[in-house]
Amino acid sequence: MTLYMPLFRSCSTLRPLTQLHAHLLVTGLHRDPLASTKLIESYGQMGSLQSSRLVFETYPCPDSFMWGVLIKCCLWNHLFEEVVSLYHHMISQQTQISGFVFPSILRASSGFGDLSIGRKIHGRMVKSGFDADSVVETSLLSLYGELGCLDDARKVFDGMGDRDVVSWSSIILSYVENKQAREGLEMFRWMIFEGIVPDSVTMLSIAEACAQVGCLRLAKSVHGHVFRKEIEADVNLSNSFIVMYSQCGYLYTAEKLFQNINNQSISSWTAMISSYNQSGCFQEAVRTFIEMQESNVEISAVTMMGILYSCARLGWLKEGKSVHCFLLRKAMDSGLDFLGPALIDLYAECWKTRNCEIILHLSGEKNVVSWNMLISFYVREGLFKEALVLFVQMLTEGLIPDSFSLASSLSACASVGSVQLGHQIHCHTMKRGFLDEYVQNSLIDMYCKSGFVDLAFMIFDRIKQRSVVTWNCMMCGFSQNGNSVEAISLFDQIYFNRLEVNDVTFLSAIQACSNLGYLEKGKWIHHKLVTYGVRKDLYIDTALIDMYAKSGDLRTARRLFDCMSERSVVSWTTVIGAYGMHGQKSAAISLFNQMVESGINPNEITFMNVLSACSHAGSVEEGKLYFNSMREFGVEPQTEHFASVVDLLSRAGDLTGAYDIIKSMSRPVDASVWAALLNGCRIHRRMDMIKSIERELTEISTDDTGYYTLLSNIYAEGGNWNEFGKVRSMMKVIGINKVPGHSTIEIDKRIYRFGAGDTSNCQTEEIYIFLEKFRSLAQEQGCGVERSSSMIDTSMFSKGYNVQKLQKEASNCMRNE
Repeated sequence: MTLYMPLFRSCSTLRPLTQLHAHLLVTGLHRDPLASTKLIESYGQMGSLQSSRLVFETYPCPDSFMWGVLIKCCLWNHLFEEVVSLYHHMISQQTQISGFVFPSILRASSGFGDLSIGRKIHGRMVKSGFDADSVVETSLLSLYGELGCLDDARKVFDGMGDRDVVSWSSIILSYVENKQAREGLEMFRWMIFEGIVPDSVTMLSIAEACAQVGCLRLAKSVHGHVFRKEIEADVNLSNSFIVMYSQCGYLYTAEKLFQNINNQSISSWTAMISSYNQSGCFQEAVRTFIEMQESNVEISAVTMMGILYSCARLGWLKEGKSVHCFLLRKAMDSGLDFLGPALIDLYAECWKTRNCEIILHLSGEKNVVSWNMLISFYVREGLFKEALVLFVQMLTEGLIPDSFSLASSLSACASVGSVQLGHQIHCHTMKRGFLDEYVQNSLIDMYCKSGFVDLAFMIFDRIKQRSVVTWNCMMCGFSQNGNSVEAISLFDQIYFNRLEVNDVTFLSAIQACSNLGYLEKGKWIHHKLVTYGVRKDLYIDTALIDMYAKSGDLRTARRLFDCMSERSVVSWTTVIGAYGMHGQKSAAISLFNQMVESGINPNEITFMNVLSACSHAGSVEEGKLYFNSMREFGVEPQTEHFASVVDLLSRAGDLTGAYDIIKSMSRPVDASVWAALLNGCRIHRRMDMIKSIERELTEISTDDTGYYTLLSNIYAEGGNWNEFGKVRSMMKVIGINKVPGHSTIEIDKRIYRFGAGDTSNCQTEEIYIFLEKFRSLAQEQGCGVERSSSMIDTSMFSKGYNVQKLQKEASNCMRNE
């Protein structure tokens, strides 16, 4: 049989291989296990997997090595599911497994993205005694690294007896690919310390790590290490240095390295184009591509992907179409396996979604990246429903989503409030064991935006290695859901554990203090913001103004505003709202006029703050003036503005005028508008209008309990307990409950929160005893304690009402509030 081995090596195409196969059949040599195994391998290398399967299935008793070769053939053709299926079939046949099989199975598990299968294979390796094999261990290390399980990868690496340059390179690559460049560089330092000499493959990962960190000094040090240790700098390493310097903001050095390369290959030109793109020099990237064509250098698909990216960022649809035509003429990547996502990106950036769909259907059945590109575009542009429809269609087509697909879809679920679909995606990721940081952060964000902050914190609490993004997601989630105390507690944990922080961390903490009116803590965080050296920007300055204003320190809020070098409409709106909140209507209107004079047009929220200031000051005419001037600034009045002006008129006693404004509305009347009028009726005791407003409210679908609570309290104040009971019963039928209110108080730099009927505080008993004594003292002094929303008319005793029952019902209702 050894005589035929050179013939196998000479078969460069399928035809001579089939002729050799026929000859082996005639001579009977096909029964030789070595011949059959070589046929399986040769067919697999040429892409004829069907012929490989035929040879394998016709062989009577395939051994472990033959199984391993067939599995490797499937792996070469990226048939990862087929690899896993063959492995399970091999186990069921009770074939003895050799160490040769495990690297292929582990690689397929990684490509398949299924961590649970990888863990099961790991368990079988341990049972079979192959966990000490260096090749198998390195494959296992790569599996965990590629799936983002760095803790597991590190355990495998630390348990390896013989760690060569390949295993060191593998663990370094795992860190770098998972965006933990500093850890990768630390491992490189340990590698040098242990006397392991890195090769060019190791230095490729180190160059990428330096690019991620963006430290020019470190990049120069790594570049010098290659020269000092005389590590062979091949073309790939030189190209990596070009990209490294460009990402460190040193494009000039990248250009010099490119010019000093004697024979500029395709990859060198491509690296330079990529460097220009990463530096935002898209026109220079196109110019370099033209020079590349003039140099008669062969153009690859990777080069074309870079140029398509340049055209997409520039919005050059015409030039992008020319590149697309060039691809068609050259028959380059005819199946769009590689360039499909880049073409989708081009047409999406130019808003040619129809072209995107055509490209997707040409390449999408086998290319997850193409689906990801269009889903992310829809999410980025606010087309959340379209993104979710595409995601479901992707699953229907049988494609397995990766972390990018899952994270983008979870973001869409959060934006449209589709928590049910988000929960299904969560279950899908749990089943596959595919929970990397990107997906976990998206889950936290989705649950927080859907109001399920407890589920979000459960996910957060189970994450062992939390990045600054994870902490920020949870802090924002707490703050947005009214759990500002918990958000500040997280910030304290970050600070006292000396974890990484950024401007978003401080922004979230400041917003939490703003929600609580927690001035002392806000000042402390402001101080830490300065000492940490975090660069203040427009968003942080605006958040600080809002925090100081809501905490009662209007002077500091104004001083911060006056010191701002740049002011946006949000900054002006915040300080206008601050003065309106403090009842300084004249100052708010003065700032509004200054804002208009500075050339910044007010938006919807600006007018809301001005109308609110007028409403609280009782300035009816000025409020009407600014409401009527909205369209002059190109701002169309929304429901909130109508509600504000109705509230203004209602508080002033002009209920008829408020009612006329409601009837003049061209848009559907929201419950908030009727509630503003209802509140005016309560203030001025216009019980004659209550019934008509109640009828309007019952016809509007709303889950806000505030309107119903206001209506029931009006009936309670008027002593109309029958109507009070009807409204509360209606709330129960609809299935809505009053959200418990709470108050906060700051004592000795700590925030305490109290709610109605709350007994969680350790001093609850003493507090209630004090309140009872205070109430008795007030009554002795002739000062009645008013409980306007639940007052009981004592004249009902003579009317035969069961006052005790009514008192109990009212007391229970008020306690629930």
